[in-house]
Amino acid sequence: MEVPVKYANSGDVHLAYRIFGEGPRDIVLVPGTLSHAEMSWERAAAKHLLDRLTAFARVIVFDKRGQGLSDRNVAAEQTVEERIIDIRAVMDAAGSQRATIYGWSEGGPASLVFSATYPERVSALVLYGTFASLKDPPWAISRELWESYVKSWETHWGEGILLELNAPSVWGNEAFRRDTGRWERATASPGSIGALMRLNYDLDVRRVLPVIQAPTLVLHRIGDSLVPSDCGRYLAENIAGAQFVGMPGTDHSIVDSETQDFVADRIEEFITGERHVHESDRMLATVMFTDMVGSTQRAAEMGDSRWRGLLDDWYAVVRKELNAYRGREIATAGDGLLATFDGPARAIRCACSMRDRVHELGLQVRTGLHTGECELTKDNLVGIAVHIGARVASIALPDEVLVSSTVKDLVAGSGLKFGDRGAHTLKGVPDEWRLFTVL
Repeated sequence: MEVPVKYANSGDVHLAYRIFGEGPRDIVLVPGTLSHAEMSWERAAAKHLLDRLTAFARVIVFDKRGQGLSDRNVAAEQTVEERIIDIRAVMDAAGSQRATIYGWSEGGPASLVFSATYPERVSALVLYGTFASLKDPPWAISRELWESYVKSWETHWGEGILLELNAPSVWGNEAFRRDTGRWERATASPGSIGALMRLNYDLDVRRVLPVIQAPTLVLHRIGDSLVPSDCGRYLAENIAGAQFVGMPGTDHSIVDSETQDFVADRIEEFITGERHVHESDRMLATVMFTDMVGSTQRAAEMGDSRWRGLLDDWYAVVRKELNAYRGREIATAGDGLLATFDGPARAIRCACSMRDRVHELGLQVRTGLHTGECELTKDNLVGIAVHIGARVASIALPDEVLVSSTVKDLVAGSGLKFGDRGAHTLKGVPDEWRLFTVL
């Protein structure tokens, strides 16, 4: 991921871009509502997508004008004509004569017009969760409702507000919402995002669809929480030869690596004609989720600088304990951490030690543990065991180490003691699960 940021000139505007991988073909990623050439691609799901795509392609990412690391004083200049000129400028600077254009969400209309305007530069077109028009069928959202969304975004910008509509499944995740808020603040200002969203309402690219010649793949979640799936079907029905693939789920944004695997598999097969089985290891592991209690209030009280210092101290403590108990850090999000252990007893003792050590920082944590079969893909961990671990952690009380019955049964004879917390229904997981607190 240590890839330098470079700049392309589009007239007088400087556009930040990066090139990942050295594959035999190019993919240009046209971002949705927000883009930040560094921070966007440090997020776990986006990083996973890059890992998958760079296995068979050279991937070019960039920041739209007015956002991220590109020139920020041009936020109002966001016409489709300027956007497609920017895509061409980035491709020229990256030495890409012809590429697959992958546009998602708000980046879709520009990708459509670019493909129709510069057919010689487009080898294929991939679209995800996007639309040709907001104000007319099949979306037909009223101007008043759209304006209410925009005003809410402007009012609460920097608080993770985009998750409310774009990814409701994680809207209640405090750490994820705080991390998204930081990304919002770093990417754009409330005024610039409001101007862009209002401009989008009057955008209508339906007339260019019959002109597109490139092979086209349209991906759309069937229950998309923001852009109705009929918008994707409309694109596929009006672009000659286009394929439509309906995806499970309701989030508009992709916030998990499993869905990015689904997307990457379809893109690889669409572009190369075959889908390679990505390397993975299935293994039995104890999954640990831990996060700080009351972090949002603490961050507000301390301010950004002192809060960042406390987070650094927090991670220094938990990583020291992970190392001592042979744990493996998988991912972080805000003040949350996912790790695995090859033994459940060590995982429990590590969790208890972490809890005691962070008291020295004036902090409390909640921790959930589960043991089950997981799939390790490069640096990512997926599988039902991961979901169960996350759900157990969400039920844990401050300073509590909560474990599933599987963990309790596996450490019989270890001397560890437990209290029964009763049977629980875990969201998205079948059956009831008996949970136990470590005494």
